[in-house]
Amino acid sequence: MHLAYPAVLSALLFCTGLYGVLARRNAILVLMSVELMLNAVNLNLVAFDVWLSRTAEETLHSGQALTLFTIAIAAAEIGIGLAIVLAVHRNRGTADIDKLRDTAEGHEPHGPHDSDGAADAAEQTARSGRTGKAEATA
Repeated sequence: MHLAYPAVLSALLFCTGLYGVLARRNAILVLMSVELMLNAVNLNLVAFDVWLSRTAEETLHSGQALTLFTIAIAAAEIGIGLAIVLAVHRNRGTADIDKLRDTAEGHEPHGPHDSDGAADAAEQTARSGRTGKAEATA
């Protein structure tokens, strides 16, 4: 078998995964696309290992060993990534990447020219405290 067949298939898989990472907004689909890209790399590693082992006298099968290592790392990555996505989905109610820009708890986004965000928040707290006391005495 020629090296071109798995190389072309690997390139197609990698491009499909890259499109999925760039175009999708759902975090789970982005993780699936990253896995598709890693599988394309694994296919390349095994194909080049077989191709190079035909010409070498000593076959170390380092491409296949690296593929097993990559599969183990990918499994850990997808497990941690999925746990993070599920935790964010429970807290925020969405897995849309565009809506998850601000991940700090209790932090409200301010405008680009608003540099006194902390001072404004303190002033609003003081005002609400004054009106609360005024209402309590009235």
